[in-house]
Amino acid sequence: MRALTKAVVGVTAAAGIAAGGLATAGTAMAAPAPAQQQTASIEVAPLAVNNLGLTQAQAKNVQRWLATHCDYNGAIDGYLGTSSWKAFQRCLDKHHGYNDEIDGIVGPNTIKALQRLLQKNGYYNGAIDGIAGSGTEAAFKLWATKV
Repeated sequence: MRALTKAVVGVTAAAGIAAGGLATAGTAMAAPAPAQQQTASIEVAPLAVNNLGLTQAQAKNVQRWLATHCDYNGAIDGYLGTSSWKAFQRCLDKHHGYNDEIDGIVGPNTIKALQRLLQKNGYYNGAIDGIAGSGTEAAFKLWATKV
């Protein structure tokens, strides 16, 4: 090990001399230790509120409907957040073919079940495709004003 250290120091000194003098030989290969940087850590969470184009008043109507029909006991604030969508998913699971986790995330399976609810009630006549496009949003808005 000692021989290896001498060889490395010797090579470093030779490189320093070749680079411009003995004064730089000791530092030619040594770099300061990198300063530890603190990085901010953020967690990416699902979108907290997803009104699917509803106004706050329409979303309040939906929350009142959820409170009456789907065991929703959250705030009637006009923001369809995780609690609202969990209640909606429970209801969609019972009556409209929702077959995924009750997680409050508005994914394709939630949209498909919502489309079935809207279709069954005469508000939607598009494809059951799990895409919250303009037709689904328009039907949801209309339904939300009637519930």
